[in-house]
Amino acid sequence: MNFAQRYPLTLGLTVCIVALSLMYTGHTQLDSTPFIDKMVHASIYATLSLAIWWESRTHGFKWVLSVVVFPIALSGVMELLQAYCTTYRAGEWLDLAANSLGVVLATSITGCVLWLSGHFTQRS
Repeated sequence: MNFAQRYPLTLGLTVCIVALSLMYTGHTQLDSTPFIDKMVHASIYATLSLAIWWESRTHGFKWVLSVVVFPIALSGVMELLQAYCTTYRAGEWLDLAANSLGVVLATSITGCVLWLSGHFTQRS
């Protein structure tokens, strides 16, 4: 089975993130809300991380590292592309930090839930 069949949600979210990150968004009424941009960044990357968790649940926990590494690496690439390949978007360190925070929070909460549910315990 190929990657697109095994991870359709992850692939779809990744494509959406790339498209949204590189498109011109203009200004909205929410721009005056403090830290709304950072909250959106954290939410988007937390969602991506949760999608990877969900789709890799049947493939064992060798993919746990990808739940953290892939979204943060994607975030870094997108910030670089925004900074150097667009004139209407800015690559920001705080956006990368917000994206990483979303990934870490989603991974931590999911890990705690799985641990509390006994999913990580050894079964004889």
